[in-house]
Amino acid sequence: MQGRFTARHWRWLLLGLAALWLIVQSGNWAERHEMEARTAALRQAAAAHVLGLRGLVERHDFLPYAAARHPDVLALLQSPQDAALRARVNRYFADLQTTTGAAALFLVDRNGLTLSSSNWNQPASFVGESYRQRPYFEDAIQGRRGFFYGLGLTTGQSGMFIAEPVRGEDGILGVAVVKVSLEPLQNAWMRGTDPVLLRDSRGVVFLSAVPEWLFHAASPLSAADLHWISAHRQYGARNSFPQLPWRIQSRAAGGHIVHTLLQGRPRTLYALDTALPELGWTLTVTTDMKEVAQARQLALILSFTLLALLLLTILYWRLREKRFVEQRTARLELERRVEARTRDLEEAHTFRKAMEDSLLVGMRARDPEGRIIYVNPAFCRMVGYDAEELLGCRPPYPYWHPDELEKQAKVSDDVLQGRAVPYGYESRIRHKDGHDVITMIYTAALVDARGVHRGWMSSVVDITAQKQAEARQRDQELRLERSARLASVGEMASTLAHELNQPLMALSNFALAARALADRGASSLLAETLNDIIAQSRRASEIVKRVRVFINPQRAQYENLQLAEVINHAVALLKPELQRHHAQLQLQLEEGTPPVRGDRVLLEQVLMNLIHNALHAVQPLPAGQRSILLLSQRVEQGVCVTVADNGAGIPAAQLEQIFAPFFTSKPDGLGLGLNICRTIVEAHGGSITVENRPDGGAAFTFTLPLAS
Repeated sequence: MQGRFTARHWRWLLLGLAALWLIVQSGNWAERHEMEARTAALRQAAAAHVLGLRGLVERHDFLPYAAARHPDVLALLQSPQDAALRARVNRYFADLQTTTGAAALFLVDRNGLTLSSSNWNQPASFVGESYRQRPYFEDAIQGRRGFFYGLGLTTGQSGMFIAEPVRGEDGILGVAVVKVSLEPLQNAWMRGTDPVLLRDSRGVVFLSAVPEWLFHAASPLSAADLHWISAHRQYGARNSFPQLPWRIQSRAAGGHIVHTLLQGRPRTLYALDTALPELGWTLTVTTDMKEVAQARQLALILSFTLLALLLLTILYWRLREKRFVEQRTARLELERRVEARTRDLEEAHTFRKAMEDSLLVGMRARDPEGRIIYVNPAFCRMVGYDAEELLGCRPPYPYWHPDELEKQAKVSDDVLQGRAVPYGYESRIRHKDGHDVITMIYTAALVDARGVHRGWMSSVVDITAQKQAEARQRDQELRLERSARLASVGEMASTLAHELNQPLMALSNFALAARALADRGASSLLAETLNDIIAQSRRASEIVKRVRVFINPQRAQYENLQLAEVINHAVALLKPELQRHHAQLQLQLEEGTPPVRGDRVLLEQVLMNLIHNALHAVQPLPAGQRSILLLSQRVEQGVCVTVADNGAGIPAAQLEQIFAPFFTSKPDGLGLGLNICRTIVEAHGGSITVENRPDGGAAFTFTLPLAS
């Protein structure tokens, strides 16, 4: 009797333990199932946020590229002192900024100094500010595209900076930068129910739906990272970044469970990280663990109820007729709950499907063999085929362009072999109705929740309109170039009229002298005068050839020259005129100066124009006091030549426009001499300036680079 009682007792104990084990396992299963659903939802939310971030970058990515190729931008970097050109570039940048919605657009020279900006007329203008220490400037000046997120040095407002090098014939002239504000994105996150945050490559939170988490680090920063952030002033004057107030409990399903405080209340969140390698950022999306706990509790209740019903059925087997109604009620309740849960799952699936169908970006999934296993409506509209026509297709796909079958087959093979280009590639496809569509395709591995590689997922963006806009921009640039050449024809005509005046007057003077010598029968002097006439005729011909260089610089005859020889020859040509006007020319030429590379006749024209201007300036002085100084010396940048006089000098109001075309102080002057001088010197890679001397008179100085 005692033995039978003990055996029965053990049987009930084992049944109770089995029931407890089943209850615990059901709770664990419900928790895993809910976690998988939460993980899938978080992945979709992360994908939507990533598409939004990448779309924001791509929407402004072309701006610095387009601005860097605008003719006025290139011209401003070559002539930074041109106020009118600076004003045009400012207006151009302001128009681009207003049209595209960017925060700012500005131009920086090679020294990091801002020459032009879209906010040039605002108190917090970038013009004149130096951004040499910014990483995006350092990348772009080395010829790379620069990406950087940080607080603005001038405004203190955060933003993403995209920098593009501005290239000219001589290399990189400067950097075009666009600033994109992410504050609208952060404001949208703040309106959501679940926190979202964005960290940089060092783990610092720079964008968050929770303001208290801003400028906190996921882990303690190293001294090197702190030094880098401080040196580049990425986050202004901030030099400390406390750790996020998170206590990580465990990691699961690719994410981690954290405990924190939100608005003074404890919260348990499930967080999922998504890397953006092209930007160096990490996106973290979260969801509340309350529903996971509720699902576990519900499963425990349901399993306990089932086991209780089963136990009651066994215990009250004899009373089955009496308990039949109660069992039926319990069964109906269970079915109702299952139906409600099924309906909830169907609604969640329908909602996720609606989100996929509403995407404007085409989505295409392929298995490892290249068979299409999923397409969304946006992709079907892009290619013109229904989903039924595409699902199951293998390469070559029906929308592949017939002219690029070999190229697209190679790209498809590279993707299927795991060699997908991370930053996407351009592809031309053929719509079902026959028209071409230009697309940008981004491909990533398709991995399920268990980490198994299922194939490849591609995002397809229609960039046909963007390509057409770029073509229109190129046509507009060609028209602008043709207009510039027509304007140069007029300038060449004026230049010829000015430059040929000197040799033609010399020819006239030599011809009169030749006639007088012929009347007196002085044959030897006559021959010498005729030789001078021939030399001046050749010089006029050379001037005509050199003026054509202003229109086509490739025709210039550059050679290595000693400036002393060029100066002495120009002085020899002007010696009779200096003697006729009783002016004294002093030469101070430094010996041993290295050669420069240039056109001999054009450089002689510069010297003769400057000496002629100096001779005109000293005419009001008595004959014995007319003095002109010409000196040359080696400087750090090259060789410097100065032509100075002791005349009355230049009025201060005229100094800024002295080199402008058609500006002159002479009654019979054309106003082209100094403009031609500046054009020739700048064509040689040099610069020319003017200033008034302290003891009276003016000094014109030009510097030429050394021959390489």
